[in-house]
Amino acid sequence: MTATSTRTTTWAIDAAHSIAEFSVKHMMISTVKGSFQNVQGEVSWDGENFKTATVDAQIDAATLTTNNEMRDNHLRTNDFFNAEQWPVITFKSTQVEQDGDDEFKLHGELTIRDVTKPVVLDVEFDGLMEKDAFGNRRAAFTGTTSINRKEYGINWNGAIEGGGVVVGDKVKVTLHIAVTQEA
Repeated sequence: MTATSTRTTTWAIDAAHSIAEFSVKHMMISTVKGSFQNVQGEVSWDGENFKTATVDAQIDAATLTTNNEMRDNHLRTNDFFNAEQWPVITFKSTQVEQDGDDEFKLHGELTIRDVTKPVVLDVEFDGLMEKDAFGNRRAAFTGTTSINRKEYGINWNGAIEGGGVVVGDKVKVTLHIAVTQEA
């Protein structure tokens, strides 16, 4: 990777080109996927060395969608995210470990429903564009992790006749984040 500057700069998360996706087992065998459409925040980074990066991100819990209105409304209630009481999901980085040329582990604290837990994201650098169509310097990253929803107080479930439960505990998270340099 090449960069023109080694000083730390601030990059804004481009909400129009960023998304937080999740998937979870439903009724023990199928998978439900969803996303949060409003991801915002800042990345401080020298544009060259991933170890210099810090991330402060917010996700609007009310923007959750699984393309099923009834399910989406249920997920916004106190049974799950309680988007009215806790409208923002946050992530603040604590450490970056290089894990290859364009890969790293991003350690941080994830807060959902006012519960904060450490997480590690496996992040891949997708590329750096020195000048986009609007004259902005732009970069993109993809990050993945898994969390246990019950650790964040998301405990609702239902029993399935014949055994099993409606919602799995393990949630796979994928983040597609685009950033533009501010300063």
